[in-house]
Amino acid sequence: MRKLFPFLAVLVSAPALWLLWALWLPLYPPGGRALVLLRPGYSSRRVARELKSSGVIRDANAFMFWHALQRGASLKAGEYLFARGASAVEVHRRLVLGDVYFHTVVIPEGFNLFEIASAIENAGLGRREEFLKVATSDMALISDLAPQATSLEGYLFPDTYEFTRTESMGDMAAKMVKNFRRVATEIGLHQDVERTVTLASIIEKETGAAEERPEVASVYLNRLANRIPLQADPSVIYAELLKGTYSGALHHNDMSFDSPYNTYRHAGLPPGPIANPGRSSLEAAMHPASTHFLYFVSDGSGRHRFSDTLEEHNRNVAALRRAVAGH
Repeated sequence: MRKLFPFLAVLVSAPALWLLWALWLPLYPPGGRALVLLRPGYSSRRVARELKSSGVIRDANAFMFWHALQRGASLKAGEYLFARGASAVEVHRRLVLGDVYFHTVVIPEGFNLFEIASAIENAGLGRREEFLKVATSDMALISDLAPQATSLEGYLFPDTYEFTRTESMGDMAAKMVKNFRRVATEIGLHQDVERTVTLASIIEKETGAAEERPEVASVYLNRLANRIPLQADPSVIYAELLKGTYSGALHHNDMSFDSPYNTYRHAGLPPGPIANPGRSSLEAAMHPASTHFLYFVSDGSGRHRFSDTLEEHNRNVAALRRAVAGH
């Protein structure tokens, strides 16, 4: 009998030691960092296998044993980042809490849908083409605001977003449109939404100085009132982007590019926004300055000189050329 006690002690202690090793001892993922994507619909056993194969836990069966003890606990789908040593118990706790990893996507004011699609892809959230497909087909997101829209251009509000890899491209686009709706409500944009957003998108691309955007808005509205072509270079760039012919710089021949977005060839506003404007550009389009300005040109320092007449405008252009030559 005395010889049996050590044997029984080993039998009892071995499982305890195994559980201690498998569940409570911290494990460092290979390379010190592991991203694990657990998709919706994965069973608990599939989750355990994914964690084991990623080097996040030591034993899938021990993880399942611990999960069975946590009655009523559910493991949340999502992408998880493991960048430090953690025990299987801690890993389980994070999955129950849904402590998922978010990818930060920064959408600056003035980004067009092509640039947004690239930002989504660069953040590791999916292919650029997948986002473009949604942005040019899911018009239900804005049909009440912009019934004539052929894409979500203009309504993907610039902001810093936190997305997960389990969100679809449609989910991401919907969040951006929801943000636009919120801002539109805050600034009182309820009428002439398509016209306002289209004008705001041109304003956004023409100047980065928020304080002069009402003056830029006045130039374009004065031109519209006087039936003068807008002649906005950013609209020509956008026309070529849509055709896939933009080379990275505008040339004189580009001004004759045949597109309804080319405001050198076609009077009036283009058929839709050419970028996604921020709040101040939307407000400038809604509340333009009261001026007689018909022209503006860069002053060489990030701002613009405005003028009522072509003669004055030509003098401002000459001043810009002298400033550029001087540098």
